[in-house]
Amino acid sequence: MTEDSVVFSELCKLFGGRMVTNAPLAHLTSSQVGGPADGLISVQTVDELVEVAWQLYKIQVPFLVLGGGSNVLVSDAGFRGVVIHNMARDVHFDMNSHPPTAWAASGANFGLLARKAVAKDLTGLEWAAGIPGSVGGAVIGNAGAHGSEMANNLILAEILHLFKGIEANNVTADSPKREEWPVNRFDFNYRSSNLKRKSKVKKNELLQNQTLQPEYIVLSALIRLEKGEKETIRRKLMEFSAYRQQTQPPGASMGSMFKNPPGDHAGRLIEAAGLKGMRVGQAEISKIHANFFINLGGATASEIWELIQLVNERVEDRFGIKLDLEIELIGDWIT
Repeated sequence: MTEDSVVFSELCKLFGGRMVTNAPLAHLTSSQVGGPADGLISVQTVDELVEVAWQLYKIQVPFLVLGGGSNVLVSDAGFRGVVIHNMARDVHFDMNSHPPTAWAASGANFGLLARKAVAKDLTGLEWAAGIPGSVGGAVIGNAGAHGSEMANNLILAEILHLFKGIEANNVTADSPKREEWPVNRFDFNYRSSNLKRKSKVKKNELLQNQTLQPEYIVLSALIRLEKGEKETIRRKLMEFSAYRQQTQPPGASMGSMFKNPPGDHAGRLIEAAGLKGMRVGQAEISKIHANFFINLGGATASEIWELIQLVNERVEDRFGIKLDLEIELIGDWIT
């Protein structure tokens, strides 16, 4: 994109000082890894997210939305396009609805939302209190822990998506539209939704000169809660938090690297393959939980990718199981 002076000029005209060029992304991710984006625009509200995305759709610039920065691995080359940093974090609780609900902008921290609910004596989200990602990411990836998942709590989410419209002379064109989707429209399954599956298909089929833009953007979510007993809710929260601290490693990571295969656990398979504690440069397969890859300080995406490839090959050779990544790859990768 930076080589196209016409597009770059148009971006500067549209966004001026709001857009940071050649912007580092590593500090915006939980793993602290990754190269720069051609442009970075931060948004503070849902309406601002819609406005910026709308402009980028119209001029057909490649872009993506980055929230909490967990569950993503940005390539060392970075992202050729514009990253919208979603800082729309408003949260509102409705204590009088039946059941009580929480409305959250998609950039809100999901774990913090769960802890705010507990502080209001609302139950149903205690399982999410340790999840570091955003609400939007939790919807797309059907985030889960402790036997529960987003699919059990979501009532609806507001989506910005591209749809086919009819222009003059019956020419079909894409244009963005805001819609509220009820939970059943997401077709949730284990750590996935139809939004995530469609995004993966689109990336795999991407042609060299085709513009990469998200077909769907989560804007906000309405989440079902219940009134509960203060001590019971807090005790459950403490138990979940203690378990997480005992079983998941501290330090910079992306969260769980691989999905658990049916009837088994990715961490167990990686450990049984003799890879727990394996290092490439400053990237390490955690000695505490083998499904977490840790940045020991200064790790590169290439080093983490080398560990991913090693795990894939070793686990498949030994157990005949091909592990599926839970994280999303951002930027240029040869897969």
